[in-house]
Amino acid sequence: MKHFKAVVFDWAGTTIDFGSFAPTGVFVEAFRRFGIEATIAEARGPMGAPKRDHIRAMLTAPRLSAEWARVHGAAPTEVDVERVYEVFVPMNIEVVADYATLVPGCAEAVERLRSWDLKIGSTTGYTRSIMERVLPLAAAQGYAPDALVCSDDLPEGRPGPLQMYKCFIDLQVWPAAAVVKVDDTQPGIAEGVNAGSLTIGVALSGNILGRTPQELASMSKKQVQALRATASEMLRTAGAQYVIDTVAELPDLLLRLDQSV
Repeated sequence: MKHFKAVVFDWAGTTIDFGSFAPTGVFVEAFRRFGIEATIAEARGPMGAPKRDHIRAMLTAPRLSAEWARVHGAAPTEVDVERVYEVFVPMNIEVVADYATLVPGCAEAVERLRSWDLKIGSTTGYTRSIMERVLPLAAAQGYAPDALVCSDDLPEGRPGPLQMYKCFIDLQVWPAAAVVKVDDTQPGIAEGVNAGSLTIGVALSGNILGRTPQELASMSKKQVQALRATASEMLRTAGAQYVIDTVAELPDLLLRLDQSV
């Protein structure tokens, strides 16, 4: 390739865990442990952010904040954010292995990218302890990125660009415009935009839709198209320059872009 040097992927909803289910149920259960019934939609809302920030966003949302005050007698504080976070992380570690299956076509897409001498990086809203469970499972299926930057590796995560900057250093690639960021969440897209990279959204396999491949296969083409349009609009609003269904489509898109620049 003439114009691209590396691709930095997100994890859940992008390369693994089609529909991004692993963290969603754990957020709901973690809040339930504190007497709060959060909905799946509320759990999915801040997805892509570092998990502590995700919990903070949920706790400060009007309905959940009011519910916390009703149950606990006071508005949620940073101490409460930390309490929920300390429950969430070990729970997520326990279940993440059950959702570590690669998105169909991911391994083949990465192999094709490597054949063009592109380096493969990754950033995630997951903590390092969670990713220690995921990495060997992904590797056994044929996906092992050259670099991984987790949400707790740096003082600040998404939507800021620091995880991307660390990836540039670890991969030894520059300029930012020669690096492609691929993500299924708005904070992850913003991470790529803020880093100055070409940013590509993933619509069908991601958190916004939250559907399994089987669920999508059971729908009509019109229903799937409506869902695709909704997810694409949200990703483009977040800053995605292009949107694909899944990472399986990425190599063909990059080849076209590289030839057209």
